[in-house]
Order: sequence, then structure tokens, then C-alpha cells
Amino acid sequence: FIARTVGEKGKVYALDIQADMLAQLERKLSKPENKDIRNVKLIEGNAYELPFEDNSLDLVNMVTVLQEIPDRKRALQEVRRVLKKGGILAVTELFPDPDYPWKSTTIKLGTENGFVVGKTSGNFFNYTVRFKKL
Repeated sequence: FIARTVGEKGKVYALDIQADMLAQLERKLSKPENKDIRNVKLIEGNAYELPFEDNSLDLVNMVTVLQEIPDRKRALQEVRRVLKKGGILAVTELFPDPDYPWKSTTIKLGTENGFVVGKTSGNFFNYTVRFKKL
């Protein structure tokens, strides 16, 4: 869990448009082995209207979601709005997701929307691209 990585003083916002996905996370968080995690806030919402202040987040982590968003440019503009200068957008894609994009497609999408490519990891089947907001 990212929640453990950021520590007690850090905050994690789990935003999803699908209430059932948030319910799954809530069930995981309620398990006895996760009772120490108290810094996660579940938010039902969409990528076009993120409920955060401008320049307020250190990291936005998208896992197998970016290609499902119809207006990716609009969503990425919104991510840029809420990320702090130097903030990271991490995009993870997993094959065989039906919407799986090539890594080059993800990189092009990020750079065309004002992000700079940082570290990439993984392989053909599963990868993460970390973009930076300058």
C-alpha cells in the first residue's frame, strides 16, 4: 500500500468513478492486517474535475486507467493542475488489459500534455512511466 510508504502524516486519496472499485478497496482496508492504515480517503469522482486544490499533490498514480478515459488530454490537464511543481504522474499499464497501450503511446500522451518523462520500469507486458511536472 502506498499509504504505508507515505507514513502517518502523509495522505492518500483513492479516487475512482466506479463505486464498486472503491468498495473493493474499502474491504481490503478493513482487513485486520491493514488496521494500521488510517490515511486513505476514498473519493467517488472523475478525472475531469479532481476535488483538489491547484498545486497540492506530490504524486498522482494511475494504474490501468488512463486509456479508459475518453478525453485523456482534459484529464491530464487536470492532473497537471493539481500536481505540485516537481510532482510525479505515475502511469502503470498491465497486459492483457483490453485497453493496454504500448509504452511509446503512453510516453507520447504524457509529453504532448506537458509532462517530462522520468524513470520508466517494467517490460513489454507490464510497465510504469513516471512523468514529472516542471
